[in-house]
Amino acid sequence: MDCLLSLVEGPCWSPVWRPPRRGSLALGLGFWHATGRHSSRRLLRAIPRQVAQTLQADLLWAMGHMGAGVKVAVFDTGLSERHPHFRNVKERTNWTNEKTLDDGLGHGTFVAGVIASMRECQGFAPDAELHIFRVFTNNQVSYTSWFLDAFNYAIQKKVNVLNLSIGGPDFMDQPFVDKVWELTANKVIMISAIGNDGPLYGTLNNPADQMDVIGVGGIDFEDNIARFSSRGMTTWELPGGYGRLKPDVVTYGSGVRGSGIKGGCRSLSGTSVASPVVAGAVTLLLSSVEHRHLMNPASMKQALIASARRLPGVNMFEQGHGKLDLLRAYQVLSTYKPQASLSPNYIDLTECPYMWPYCSQPLYYGGLPTVVNVTILNGMGVTGVIVDKPVWQPYLPQNGDHIEVAFSYSSMLWPWSGFLALSISVAKKAINWEGVAQGHVTLTIASPRDLKEGSAEQISTVRLPVRVRVVATPPRAKRVLWDQYHNLRYPPGYFPRDNLRMKNDPLDWNGDHIHTNFRELYQHLRSNGYFVEVLGAPLTCFDASQYGTLLLVDGEEEYFPEEVAKLKRDVDRGLSVFVVADWYNVSIMQKVKFYDENTRQWWMPDTGGANVPALNDLLSPWRMAFSDRVYEGDFTMADHEMYYASGSSIAQFPSEGVIVTQELKDQGVEVLRQEVYTQPAVPVLGLFQAPGEGAGRLVLYGDSNCLDDSHRQKDCFWLLDAILQYTAYGVLSPIFTEHGNGKKYQLPHVDSQPQRMDGNHLHRYSKVLETNLAEARARPLPACPHLSWAKPQPLNRTGISPLWKQPKLLSVNPDAVAFPNLHNRRPQVRPLSPGESGAWDVPGGIMPGRYNQDVGHSIPVFAFFGAMLVLAFFVVQITKSRNRPKRRKPTRPKRPPIAVRPTV
Repeated sequence: MDCLLSLVEGPCWSPVWRPPRRGSLALGLGFWHATGRHSSRRLLRAIPRQVAQTLQADLLWAMGHMGAGVKVAVFDTGLSERHPHFRNVKERTNWTNEKTLDDGLGHGTFVAGVIASMRECQGFAPDAELHIFRVFTNNQVSYTSWFLDAFNYAIQKKVNVLNLSIGGPDFMDQPFVDKVWELTANKVIMISAIGNDGPLYGTLNNPADQMDVIGVGGIDFEDNIARFSSRGMTTWELPGGYGRLKPDVVTYGSGVRGSGIKGGCRSLSGTSVASPVVAGAVTLLLSSVEHRHLMNPASMKQALIASARRLPGVNMFEQGHGKLDLLRAYQVLSTYKPQASLSPNYIDLTECPYMWPYCSQPLYYGGLPTVVNVTILNGMGVTGVIVDKPVWQPYLPQNGDHIEVAFSYSSMLWPWSGFLALSISVAKKAINWEGVAQGHVTLTIASPRDLKEGSAEQISTVRLPVRVRVVATPPRAKRVLWDQYHNLRYPPGYFPRDNLRMKNDPLDWNGDHIHTNFRELYQHLRSNGYFVEVLGAPLTCFDASQYGTLLLVDGEEEYFPEEVAKLKRDVDRGLSVFVVADWYNVSIMQKVKFYDENTRQWWMPDTGGANVPALNDLLSPWRMAFSDRVYEGDFTMADHEMYYASGSSIAQFPSEGVIVTQELKDQGVEVLRQEVYTQPAVPVLGLFQAPGEGAGRLVLYGDSNCLDDSHRQKDCFWLLDAILQYTAYGVLSPIFTEHGNGKKYQLPHVDSQPQRMDGNHLHRYSKVLETNLAEARARPLPACPHLSWAKPQPLNRTGISPLWKQPKLLSVNPDAVAFPNLHNRRPQVRPLSPGESGAWDVPGGIMPGRYNQDVGHSIPVFAFFGAMLVLAFFVVQITKSRNRPKRRKPTRPKRPPIAVRPTV
């Protein structure tokens, strides 16, 4: 298992690429970047502070809780035997092929110090029992097999908390995923970093994206989401479903102080830092709870998300449930009772920005259902089931009968969790209605009898409030349909990046969804009044009469023959199509292969940036086709600066259409022969009005990088606006016809079109292809998804508003738990360095001007009593001086004046 994406510094087509496996999640490609190296971002100028005190861990220390009795496993780079910061290292084990237990990099030392350091840069739980697992070499390499062996040993040692400051995009590494499930099923509370691939969306790392794992994002000490912190949603569920809410919580991960490799302290940044902050907090919390047998991965996550403080102005895919609140979590756990809960615990499609993207677009009749994926957490047991079915109960006074709800859900909750997916649609009666509709979903979770404890079956009923905004159905021209079904990504196959220059990030793994790496495109369309829907099924499964434009962007999947025929009929009846391709060339695909040290196999891409042969099959009814030539370069169109990044050109187009050409470099020649060749008049954009009365229009463009957030250098949203004006309304902008940019253009005759690579394995990952002996062919066309709408059980009542007031846990009274006012235990801290702020050394970790609401209210009281004591002292002194008898001063003889002799 490769620890990091380690690419040879050289041309972008170097054949020694290695796939990005799980690696350390300190900031940057190395194991960390010290905060001082970055000065362009505010969050990376954060003052290093004692994170345990900032989160007020010393209040729990004063109560006698220091992590005693809790076994913590740190899976990292090891730890030296006699490090001065640790007093309870129970065991160190090495699972790598190097003959050492020591940390040669400092990453594992830092992580362990944040959790359990006893001096200088104080950790959260210095009395905890540390189990050090060395799973990375000094060359930052690891393998899945090493993790599996180490995980088995952790289960055997019955560890309670396990920190993984590592991650990778491969959520389909099934042996690893299965072993994580086995760990949590054995009551191991796993905390993992969410990733350092922000601010891009759809960049969650595994295993932090799993339901049974606590995924942690990063913030700075001013409560800003760290730029490096990965964003949701999860992409496991694409294309048919929708991603889950992650991260779970966020905490300090920028400019945090921790143990140095030989001693002393250093400050580092990254979600690799935020993860042990939560792991240390969880360890401290475990040592403080009275009924530790009730603690498990679900109950601990329930307490953390129920107590988290929501950050204002930040959406849920950036902050999860909010900022870690250690003291509030302690209060929740002190009164916790086993139960089920939901994440998120309500659905409010009117609440912005927290509920983005749901809140960014209202629902309307005739639109595809909006899918919301909710995680079920079962604190009652490792297994559970949903009793009967979820029930939809609309509130009649709040127009709940104007929407319809369908459910899909886990048949078994294991381990500790499951999912509940809601498909929400507008009833026909609301076709011209505008307003807000509200109701709630009720479901009951049952966990079987625990034979060891002899307890009866446990039942928990939870309620999910639902609130949506409904508008009248928008006109056809304003409705845009995004094809998600034909987008493929890593994992499981090797699907390369759309820009060949991105040699340090060669895999396409962000989902290609309008809410992940095409988020800015979606925001732009919404700001211009378009309504965007996502199709997660074949093109045979939508009503084309409802939509003005179909967007086919960066597709890697094949097409069913029935899809080709239906799209032709749809265009003839008025649907317009905008197709955006990317590079495709078999010789270049063979050039960018790499050797995977984990599987001991060569990886060959099964398509290029886009599947051009498949797109050409789809476009064949109109005699259109893309080429297998690869171009790049800067150019200007209508006073807009543009960059064509590894795009294809148009090889075939109807003579009646309009073609836009540009002078570009032939990147294929550069890759294959290391030569620079510039070609004039490369056809990059084509616009065509389909023949026939009422027919739609087709637009082809050869490069998606100007629309993709992943590596976009110059956006082309202005071009998208002009194209949509053409596809939706038939208005051809002058920018396509004036100044020589566009013209009736006869392309040269092409004898052959791009062919699929011999021996490719696309059928292994395709939803369209199946193998038939030596060749792949199309599968039978699947049936379109059919939703079974839940039978409503109307209620003549109104719901609470706002919905965020809905309690996250039942029968919990955190305010009943008090804290001591005095700190009996003070952590050891080092003297301040020159120029360093002393804010972290304020008692209780209280920041000037940023008081915690549970502690800050007592400060004026202390100030008042202190002032009264000082005043009383002065009053007593004045009274004593007035009552004391006066004494006469004895007369003293005056000294004779001293003669000053002149200096000769």
